[in-house]
Amino acid sequence: MTLPNFSLTQLPAKYLAPCAFVAAGVVSVLVAWGAAVLVENISARVVKSMLLTEGITFASVAPDGLQIHLSGTAPNEAMRYKVVNLVGGLIDSARIRDRLEVTPVKAIEAPRFSVEMLRNDDGIQMIGLLPESDALQSVKDSAQALSPDIPLSDMLETAAYPAPEGWDAALTYGLNALSMLPRSKISVAADQVAITAIASSEAEKRSFEQQLNSAKPAGLAVTIEISAPRPVLTPFTLRFVKDAEGARFDACSADTEVARAKILAAAGGAGTVGRNSCTIGLGVPTPRWADATIAGIKAVAQLQSATLTFADADVTLLAGADVPQADFDRVVGELGAALPDVFSLKATLEKKAVGGVVGPAEFTAKLAPETHRLEMRGRLTDEVLRKAVDSFAKAEFGSNTYLATRMDPDLPTGWPMRVLAGLQALSELDNGTLLVRADTVELKGITGSQSAKVRISQILSEKLGQGQTFKVDVKYDKALDPLAGIPTPEECAQDVDDVVARQKITFTPGSAEIDAAASGVMKSLADVLKSCPGVKLEVAGYTDSQGSDGGNLALSQARAETVVLALLGRQIDVSGMVARGYGEADPLADNGTDAGREANRRIEFRLIGTLRPASPDAGKAAATAAQGSDAAQGAAMAAQEGPDFSGDTSPSVAPLEKTIAPKPRPKKSE
Repeated sequence: MTLPNFSLTQLPAKYLAPCAFVAAGVVSVLVAWGAAVLVENISARVVKSMLLTEGITFASVAPDGLQIHLSGTAPNEAMRYKVVNLVGGLIDSARIRDRLEVTPVKAIEAPRFSVEMLRNDDGIQMIGLLPESDALQSVKDSAQALSPDIPLSDMLETAAYPAPEGWDAALTYGLNALSMLPRSKISVAADQVAITAIASSEAEKRSFEQQLNSAKPAGLAVTIEISAPRPVLTPFTLRFVKDAEGARFDACSADTEVARAKILAAAGGAGTVGRNSCTIGLGVPTPRWADATIAGIKAVAQLQSATLTFADADVTLLAGADVPQADFDRVVGELGAALPDVFSLKATLEKKAVGGVVGPAEFTAKLAPETHRLEMRGRLTDEVLRKAVDSFAKAEFGSNTYLATRMDPDLPTGWPMRVLAGLQALSELDNGTLLVRADTVELKGITGSQSAKVRISQILSEKLGQGQTFKVDVKYDKALDPLAGIPTPEECAQDVDDVVARQKITFTPGSAEIDAAASGVMKSLADVLKSCPGVKLEVAGYTDSQGSDGGNLALSQARAETVVLALLGRQIDVSGMVARGYGEADPLADNGTDAGREANRRIEFRLIGTLRPASPDAGKAAATAAQGSDAAQGAAMAAQEGPDFSGDTSPSVAPLEKTIAPKPRPKKSE
């Protein structure tokens, strides 16, 4: 069928005008609508760009014809007003529809209260913000009383808010610490106290730490950093003895850690036994002190018996009567060549005793162990010396002294100095005897100070002078040492090591729960750590190589944390402990054997700040590690219980490795 052709020209004339009018209207509407859309889009784009330029992101812009709707939540009324004004600067304010809301005003929170206290020789400064209370003046009075001659530097402010929980206890603890520490900086907040101080000696440092730890309020985090400056050693002394009892130090001084290590190594090579100590201090006469003293120690090692004394740059070598003259000459010649030029050597070969000789003139003193009564007998040169000895003895030992001496004007030159030096050295002992002769000064006794022997050697070498003979036979009695009950961090770590070495910590297989059989070792650990409050230890967990890396790492971390929590439950201060899991890192043995995997599953304790030791078998173990059949079982357990603990299904953890001492010790048999 053919459609008929149609054209506007075929419309009747009466319809043409209405059609043209309708078409013009449609076109006008479309143009108007397009123009309105264009205008509103341009307006919205301009407004959004301006707000972003001003950094305002909370306001949303929505165009509606010629109107602009603003919505969102302003942080405050000022910001809402700013947005409306900014938009009004771009478009007619009549076109703006403000739908912005404002965040409700919250109650003003109390400020964080804190106070910082500084104390030194120039007085006390206090700065900080405290809660308003009647106790403020008493705080200032307490601080002022510590330095009454110097006005308190008061920069304290108060705020009318109640004190937060724990504030009073923390402030009281901080004030007590301030009164104890003459050179300190103490920062106090409601939840923590930080103490930084300087002690005059290592002994004072340990005493401060013990008192501060014992007085710490429960639940308060306390950080204690006390440093002790190196002592000035006058004279700088080293005394090395070799006799029938073996080789040993009577005194040892070094200027650096490296020098001390070298000197102690040389002493070990010369035959010393047991633990030797060497004081690091200031006042070394030459940077080559270690070279000189090592040469001297090696010289003594070549003789049957000898005493070597370094007093600053003066060196005295006294060889025993049993040393052949030829050996003496050879050793002295080699030592003289080895000593740096700054040192002066005086060597003496002790003469063999000859029978039938009348005994020499003597002065003796005896310090009784219980009454501390000093009895002095023997010879003095004159009445002036007798009065001087009596006064000196009473000044050093108190009024409980007894002097029964006779006058002998023919005593050797230097007798008064030998007597007074001997009495000064005797005052370093708790009890003992002194023998003064023309050729020697001998001191024997008991002391409760580990540094007494060093101090005695310093006194005698300085007072008697170079080349003078003296003998020191002093024993240390721990029962007399007031600081013996305060273990050092190294001693604490060693005690922990010994406990865990005797019995393994055990866990429930495949979990971080400590087995009931391990209650004994946990109790022993708690007993040791009670005397070591705040000791900084890392509790490190390890697993074998079975299972996934992530699962092993999670298990080792969980077990380390469990040990710390168990100690906390036994009322142990764990503020210095850090739990850290290492997964299957650093294996001690081959993971391809049952015994190796058993050794690698372990908990270690080490002092924070010491290096984590690498096992000598680590490379070999990592290369030969084998995946065990328990991995699938562990994976299934992980799917049911959460974290992948499949890498360790054994209930035991190997004992603590020796990670405290720098020199590794043999492992104990299990």
